[in-house]
Amino acid sequence: MSIESYIRLDGIWKRFRRGEIHDSLRDLLPALTRRLVPKRRDPGYLEQDEFWALQDLSFEVRPGTTLGIIGGNGAGKSTALKILTRILRPTHGLVEVQGRIGSLIEISAGFHQDLTGRENIFLQGAIMGMPQELIRRKFDEIVEFSGISEFLDTPVKRYSSGMNARLGFSIAAHLDPEVLIIDEVLAVGDFRFQEKAFGRIRTLATSGIPVVIVSHQLDRIASLCTDAIALERGRVAHRGSPADCIGWYLSGNRLTVDGEAHPHAITVSGLRIDGPKNVASGEPVRLVVEIQVVGTAATEKVDLRVRSTGSGQVVSGMTTDQCGVQFAREGQFRLMVNLEMNVRPGVYAVEPWVVNRTSREDLAIGPIGYIEVQDDPEFVGSAQLKPQMALSEIGAKEAS
Repeated sequence: MSIESYIRLDGIWKRFRRGEIHDSLRDLLPALTRRLVPKRRDPGYLEQDEFWALQDLSFEVRPGTTLGIIGGNGAGKSTALKILTRILRPTHGLVEVQGRIGSLIEISAGFHQDLTGRENIFLQGAIMGMPQELIRRKFDEIVEFSGISEFLDTPVKRYSSGMNARLGFSIAAHLDPEVLIIDEVLAVGDFRFQEKAFGRIRTLATSGIPVVIVSHQLDRIASLCTDAIALERGRVAHRGSPADCIGWYLSGNRLTVDGEAHPHAITVSGLRIDGPKNVASGEPVRLVVEIQVVGTAATEKVDLRVRSTGSGQVVSGMTTDQCGVQFAREGQFRLMVNLEMNVRPGVYAVEPWVVNRTSREDLAIGPIGYIEVQDDPEFVGSAQLKPQMALSEIGAKEAS
């Protein structure tokens, strides 16, 4: 009977030492002595030149679960994955990975530049732990997926960076893993290959094995993952569904100034999508925003911002002022909003902001809604213009 594969990190701490420069023997000898004869010290103690890259990180991923890890640069995402893949050892804590690991990390790093693409398929496959028989069986599939068959017997030092990435991804993505770990490889090659690569990753991620994904492409996290954590300075700052974590990451750090909430008369207490959350590009969406007004709201308005979770950019913004909505008295209100999602496929966050009308300062944000615009093979570009066409023959007589 096979053993169930899983991933578990329990109380992981990882300490690093900042770079040292010793320009004299007097400085160098004490530093070497400290490293050769380490002192017994409290587990949480740091020397002056040390810092924690990870602090008390814990999570578990079971079969059928895909965990997304998001956060800013330096948050500890890649360090966590290097500990999972045993590239690094934790300072404290327990790491358990049951099952053969397939990792999409630095996918072309193992290439020998003087060897051909054909030879590097076997070399890279061996580095990743693929048996020779499996590489031979998958060889044609790897080459076809990479799209570089005509350059297969050319040394990879002649390849462009995109060709290297495509071949490296194709090799890594055709390993049959029991555990899958992916680090920021969802944007390899050109646009067409990215979509092809994403489809392959989706197949692997939904195959029932435990999967951990790190990516700055938040729409990919939203589409692929069942759970998510947001890291900040090596700690888990938020944990929950991908939508919850993406919402926290995009907006959570902008809600207050100096740790105190702004005073405001308008509060957005709820936002829901009245109808399906998955729509085709160009289809209408109806939002219901619940608003409470206390006191005088003459200087305040509500902004709705539609933000791409993939790029983090606001693709459209609208205000109650623009639509002729005023909050003239106290009470609880329901604001009905109709939109057409004339945007390219992806996941979009709808953020309701309370804004000072005069200074345009953001005062607070309400609950965030999420809309997924589904893939459309005929969609090209960044905006849906909903074209209509009619054909008429030049010189033809008009019907009377």
